[in-house]
Amino acid sequence: MGFLLSKSMDANFKKQQEFMLHNARLQMERQILMQNQMRERQMAMQVAWSREMVKYFGTFYTVTAVGLTLGALKRKKPILLGPIVPLSFILAYQMDSAYGTFIHRIRGEAESIMASEHDRLDLPHGTPTFDSIEKARRARSSLSSFLEK
Repeated sequence: MGFLLSKSMDANFKKQQEFMLHNARLQMERQILMQNQMRERQMAMQVAWSREMVKYFGTFYTVTAVGLTLGALKRKKPILLGPIVPLSFILAYQMDSAYGTFIHRIRGEAESIMASEHDRLDLPHGTPTFDSIEKARRARSSLSSFLEK
């Protein structure tokens, strides 16, 4: 009788473990999907911000370029056209970041770094472990309890 009960409990225990593993896997998949959606939203906000910045900087650039060109022609001083050159580079960068292939080139470079220069990505003192986090937490909690006295 005890053997049958033990066998039944082992089967239930095994089913419970499988159920817990399945739930843990589902939770992990949901967390990964949520983090990816948050990353996508942040990137969309960044691209939208870049596009909005292009509108403002483009207007500034246009007004400045027209004003400097008219000033250079009126006063016959071509040196006044000098600031247009660096402003053109800034506008080109902004346009590339908002509408061009900037993000694709950056992603490609990041993938290259991850593949061939992975040592540059290492954290100082390595990846945090549970023990290192607990040690820091305990040190902080003992310090705060000491300061409260």
